Amino acid sequence: MATQKEIKYQNRLSSEKSPYLLQHADNPVEWHPWSDEAFEKAKGEDKPVFLSIGYSTCHWCHVMAHESFEDEQVAQLMNDTFVSIKVDREERPDIDSIYMTVCQMMTGGGGWPLTIIMTPDKKPFFAATYISKENRFGRIGMIDLIPKIKDIWTNRKTEIMESAEKITSTIQQLSTGTPGEELNVHLLSSAYEALSTRFDSQHGGFGSTPKFPTPHNLLFLLRYWKSTGDEKALRMVEETLQSMQRGGIYDHVGFGFHRYSTDREWLVPHFEKMLYDQAMLVMAYTEAYQATGRPEYEETAREILTYVLRDMTAPEGGFYSAEDADSEGIEGKFYVWTDEEIRRVLGEEADSIITAFNVSREGNFREEATQQKTGENILHLKGLLSEECESQWKTARQKLFAHREKRIHPHKDDKILTDWNGLMIAALAKAAQAFDEPKYAQAARGSVDFILNSLRTSEGRLLHRYREGEAAILAYADDYAFLIWGLLELYEATFEIRYLQTALDLNQVLIDHFWDKSTGGFFTTPDDGEALFVRQKEIYDGAVPSSNSVAMLNLLRLGRMTANVALEEMAAQIGCAFSKEVENAPVAYTQLMCALYFAFGPFYEVVIAGQSEAEDMRTMLKTLRTQFVPNKVVLLNPTNEESPSIHTLVEFIKGQPSIDGMATAYVCLNYNCQLPTTDPAKMLELLGN
Repeated sequence: MATQKEIKYQNRLSSEKSPYLLQHADNPVEWHPWSDEAFEKAKGEDKPVFLSIGYSTCHWCHVMAHESFEDEQVAQLMNDTFVSIKVDREERPDIDSIYMTVCQMMTGGGGWPLTIIMTPDKKPFFAATYISKENRFGRIGMIDLIPKIKDIWTNRKTEIMESAEKITSTIQQLSTGTPGEELNVHLLSSAYEALSTRFDSQHGGFGSTPKFPTPHNLLFLLRYWKSTGDEKALRMVEETLQSMQRGGIYDHVGFGFHRYSTDREWLVPHFEKMLYDQAMLVMAYTEAYQATGRPEYEETAREILTYVLRDMTAPEGGFYSAEDADSEGIEGKFYVWTDEEIRRVLGEEADSIITAFNVSREGNFREEATQQKTGENILHLKGLLSEECESQWKTARQKLFAHREKRIHPHKDDKILTDWNGLMIAALAKAAQAFDEPKYAQAARGSVDFILNSLRTSEGRLLHRYREGEAAILAYADDYAFLIWGLLELYEATFEIRYLQTALDLNQVLIDHFWDKSTGGFFTTPDDGEALFVRQKEIYDGAVPSSNSVAMLNLLRLGRMTANVALEEMAAQIGCAFSKEVENAPVAYTQLMCALYFAFGPFYEVVIAGQSEAEDMRTMLKTLRTQFVPNKVVLLNPTNEESPSIHTLVEFIKGQPSIDGMATAYVCLNYNCQLPTTDPAKMLELLGN
């Protein structure tokens, strides 16, 4: 039933599909979606543009909305002074990236909600993140800021225009970049040393607070350990993975990881759950299992996927984007427990669980505004559970989960994004191989089929977002790079040739529409996308890896799989395009370091020939997949098919048949091929394991 508030106001966001924009459709602020109409209105009325960028599960976006955008006094000021535009950063990462760069340049920081005030021709002159309604602790609030902006716009517009031109010019110069020399192998040790210096030896992770999982740091460290044998690199990975899994950042009852920890100990998280974090962390725990054989890493990866398949999977086959930190307007309310509530749910079993998960009557969770303890607890461990307690916990967890399901759930952002789905496809395919779990490959297939059927045009181009039957927004470089990554992993999990073929097709589209022919690297937006005042190229590996970092490894893998040297040369050009930035701080580009590690080797090409469903083939593949050999590509030459279609893509494997009808491995190291073997142990020896 519609509320009185919803009846009272309805702005231009009401017809949008974005959950974030729809959250603001009943604000008294006269919001516009990003559109030519909005900017034409600003020009016609001679008003600056107030741009607000956020996403539906952003806690501080909710706070600013409730405090200011739902407030009639603030709304009246905004409507009188600005043409106001709302952008969902997850739908329009191109807009977000440009104006976040502006904010970081102007203020030294960034985050969401992102607030930009700009001219009607999209040139910014003011930047901030969250702004309170009233002045607070020396920071100006909306009530005072808006009249000041209006006064300056009315009386000192020339100064504003000059400032906006300088800011725009600076951003354009920063985005142009100057290519340098090829990246060199010493960057790997430089990145490692920087991570080693920042490592928190007491609690795991890197830096102090807030602490982010940043799984690509761990993926890089695993490769560094594999290459050098440096045990500290592996120790940093294991201590971080163990500390995160035991901490409050992990949802022990319903599984999955929260966004980040507000403290060093991984205890108090920012409670939102993002699809991309689940995907990247599955990869980290899966690879740690392959590297160490420790079953707890497999268990954690499986638990994360249990959460994703249970709560984040659309009936159509794709994966939803995120779950909010807030429920009933309170951050974390869905996830915390009182001592009394646990005792009521568990009865006699409660004491051991309360002790193991560090629950107390006074609680460890503080109310946000007052920082007073609420008597509520975030479940967390300080060590391993005993065998007896582990058994009790399995039963107790199910009871707590069933009880928690009766609570009001956080908002779920149910849009399906091609890029984040690509990451989850890659994670599922990796887990399917490492854990010999067909259901994970099947879930990955479901997402791929959905994207190719619902988010791909008749011309073969991808679209970025799907929600409620509508696919929209021409795809970005991330969409192509991440989906190609997923397709390559899924090919190696299933050996279905269509996935390799689609990866090659999409890679060609990426090259045709995103490649910078002058200096190398991929632009974020296609050559026929909306023209913004700068066309950016991303290399920084932040919350998610950059499109160029992932594309570089994709190009190397596709080049080795199909013997296409031109793709490897293009990968090297990506390195040259960004070398000056990367050399300044290689630790900021750890996904790129993974690609660089592959490029420098040692790297392996493995062709396994034989009957695809035979028992010896399954044994050979299982032996290969349980090992940590990240620098490899794997192809299947099925001898039980006449003229298999793999030969049309990879002609050279025609000359690599099975021996005496047995599963046979051909291993090539750094372009040098070894004698074939039918012995799985010998294959591992050839792979350096």
